[in-house]
Amino acid sequence: MNNQNIIFDEELLKKYSKSGPRYTSYPTAVQFHEDFTFDTYRDWVKTSNTRGGPLSLYFHIPFCDTVCFYCGCNKVVTKDRSKAAPYLERVYKELDMQSALFDDNRVVEQLHWGGGTPTFISHDEMRELMDKTRSAFTLLDDDRGEYSIEIDPREVQSDTITLLRELGFNRMSLGVQDVDEKVQIAVNRIQPESQTLAVLEAAKKEGFKSVSLDLIYGLPFQSVETFGRTLDRVIDINPERLSVFNYAHLPELFKPQRRIDEADLPVPQEKLEILQMTIEKLTAAGYLYIGMDHFAKPDDELAIAQREGGLYRNFQGYSTHADCDLIGIGVTSIGQVADSYSQNQKTMDDYFASIDQGEIPVFRGVSLNADDVLRRAVITQLICHFDLTKSEIEATYNITFNDYFADELDELKSMEADGLLVLSDDGIVVEPKGKLLIRNICMVFDAYLRKTSNQRFSKVI
Repeated sequence: MNNQNIIFDEELLKKYSKSGPRYTSYPTAVQFHEDFTFDTYRDWVKTSNTRGGPLSLYFHIPFCDTVCFYCGCNKVVTKDRSKAAPYLERVYKELDMQSALFDDNRVVEQLHWGGGTPTFISHDEMRELMDKTRSAFTLLDDDRGEYSIEIDPREVQSDTITLLRELGFNRMSLGVQDVDEKVQIAVNRIQPESQTLAVLEAAKKEGFKSVSLDLIYGLPFQSVETFGRTLDRVIDINPERLSVFNYAHLPELFKPQRRIDEADLPVPQEKLEILQMTIEKLTAAGYLYIGMDHFAKPDDELAIAQREGGLYRNFQGYSTHADCDLIGIGVTSIGQVADSYSQNQKTMDDYFASIDQGEIPVFRGVSLNADDVLRRAVITQLICHFDLTKSEIEATYNITFNDYFADELDELKSMEADGLLVLSDDGIVVEPKGKLLIRNICMVFDAYLRKTSNQRFSKVI
């Protein structure tokens, strides 16, 4: 069973401070290419159907009423609610085209609406989208599935949560970021605490199984003191899980971030101190560090899955459904089918054009080779469970671990000397002070990073 302790070691964090992938996939999206076409995708679906198993559906709803200056998501900022209708019409057509490829007996165990702001669309549109989904795919008619939605509390009416529960949703994540008013003004996300609490109360009343709150540290005007007060309020609210993301300021990539004054951001040392305080407060409040910004109560399904060896990681973050093929629906959505990743068209015009021509809008992706599949298994095991048994990898992939990964194991020895991990005859175990640097450890097994370091990623810390 994984040791779920975590130790903050400032000197180690500074030593290993570098940029790297978040490993929501391996290979990462940097390796996606446009030689991967719809025909490639269709061939992988055929392989997927021969393997069988459950499905996961991800819907990208890109619309937002206002822009949050920190945001790097693919979105359409508009106050014109009528823009959702033509987009959803194309989503319905894509649903029908996708469902025609997959065997009817494959059940959707996992479903997620993300964005953007999924609650931007009207209640009638929510009903219609779920009805169309049920007609295209086999959804569960009980509460066994993991059906989740991202919620912006500012976009919730009095009966929205009741409706979402009726539609089959049983999990939600709430964007909060920070309850401090000065920070909210600086990032253009004015969200009174009362709005957040009203959604949480409604979710509890309607019987949602899990509620996660999203916070961001490193935003303008944040300090150890101010973010500490936010954490105290969040701990009082007592959600089942929390995501505490590190803000990456990349204004050259994300236009909205240009409206943030860099001088107002906490300096790197202050960010480290905020992170340390966050870990101390949350662990003292009974939360376990799952990994990669995620904390959960010991009885939350993520914590249970990690203890029992069933945790997985995909484009939505950590998941308990490792055996699902993921179908991405909507503009810019990413899917994972058999041993492939694929992405839909990234602009609305291109997405509409593909759909209107009767084509599934896949425009790039990557087919995994045997080495990719092996390295994905190693990276996924480490990033989800902080340990690895060599003999299990050897039995599954018919390799001799120490020979295949001789260079990687040699490179890990310096990390072992620093106390990040322990190497043994049959395993790798990440130590409590290495957990915050799990991305660095996984990067050792990334064959593409070994070939080139000229890739842009966020800082690991």
